[in-house]
Amino acid sequence: MGVFSRISDIINSNLNAILDHAQDPEKIIRMIIQEMEDTLVEVRTSAVKTMAEVKELERKITAVHRDVGEWQGKAEFALAKGREDLAKGALRIRAKLQDEAAVLERRHGEIEAGLVKQSQDVAALQQKLADAKAREQVIIARHKTATNRLKLRGALYDERVTDAFSRFEQVERALDELEGKVDIYDAIKPKGIAEELADLEADHQVDSELAAMKAKLAGQGEGH
Repeated sequence: MGVFSRISDIINSNLNAILDHAQDPEKIIRMIIQEMEDTLVEVRTSAVKTMAEVKELERKITAVHRDVGEWQGKAEFALAKGREDLAKGALRIRAKLQDEAAVLERRHGEIEAGLVKQSQDVAALQQKLADAKAREQVIIARHKTATNRLKLRGALYDERVTDAFSRFEQVERALDELEGKVDIYDAIKPKGIAEELADLEADHQVDSELAAMKAKLAGQGEGH
């Protein structure tokens, strides 16, 4: 499950509630903030377990490489003693250990790549959580103001005007929630160092090829 999937679910479900029942927007924003905080706790706990798994894999990889070296030495020793059969057996064991090391190293790389992505998702969610908390008080104030205005209009105007204003306020709150949904999904992933270096290398290659083409055309022109 992605970092934002559960938050998406709660926003979608409560948006329908707002449209159908004019649900309190203060309750919605608090639920969203709580969901973000719960998700952060879960993701951080998962990250700790994953990092422990990485450490364990690194220990296993080191041990397997050590065993590979030992069986290489045993094969050489057996061959030096004229026991080619034992040397072959030792080399077969070494080959199996090398295969095991390759599997462990691939797994290690996959887990580390996942940790990098997870770290980026957590950073984006932390920023969105900070934004949501900053907006919470504004939303509460707006809701209280709108509620007071609605009460005043109810006292001043007839039921038709009150009903029209209520529907207008309901739509406005729904739009606020839609804007909040866009903000949550609008987590822009910054380029990493590797991506920036790759872009730089690609630009350099293009510039080199362009310079070579210019030199070639210039040489052809001088030939004529």
